[in-house]
Amino acid sequence: MILNDFLKALAQLSDPRFRRVLWVGLGLTLLLLVLISLGFVWLVGVFVPDTVTLPFIGPVGGIGIAASAASVLAMIGLSVFLMVPVASAFTGLYLEEVADAVEARHYPHLPPVARVGLWETLVDSAGFFGILVAVNLVSIVVYLVAGPLVPFIFWGLNGLLLGREYFTLVAMRRLGRQGARAMARRYRGRIWLAGVLMAVPLSLPLVNLLVPVLGAATFTHLFHRLAAQPTAATSG
Repeated sequence: MILNDFLKALAQLSDPRFRRVLWVGLGLTLLLLVLISLGFVWLVGVFVPDTVTLPFIGPVGGIGIAASAASVLAMIGLSVFLMVPVASAFTGLYLEEVADAVEARHYPHLPPVARVGLWETLVDSAGFFGILVAVNLVSIVVYLVAGPLVPFIFWGLNGLLLGREYFTLVAMRRLGRQGARAMARRYRGRIWLAGVLMAVPLSLPLVNLLVPVLGAATFTHLFHRLAAQPTAATSG
């Protein structure tokens, strides 16, 4: 059923409202990644000298240029990890529009929602962003010793965090903050699985650029499917 939610989100990529948000999201995401990369290269240029003197060899030039080039390659690899907090940062900015588009096509019988205030959205997004950054920085230590288990740890950990964020932000539109958190606790298992479904493509360069929009749409479908279940006592 979770896969069906994702496939319905994928099928709506042709929706003009999706495409507009997608292009805006792609532009902002790429801009942020480029700025981070340029900042990293600048720091390398500041702290790495262009020439070093090696014992028995003498002066060796071009060190700074080589280090800058290597840092670009490193940032391409790190973009896999950077995309997780980047996706989190932009989700709250355009989730309303994506959710509105999904509901207009698939749930037209629903009444309009009360808009979540911009400040409240920014606070929630900043909080989730900080948690994701902190957890992923700490998890680097685990990745260094986890060997072949790294992808599974990455997907499971970020699936847990992203699932919580996406679902809470979607559910808040109709249930409010407390109602959204209560529902997220009730269905935490399914929300985690849906979050893993979002985290897996986040580890694929270029494909990961689609995840914020598809994630917002997928969790909108998931929320409405769970909310329509006959009993509220069922756990995830």
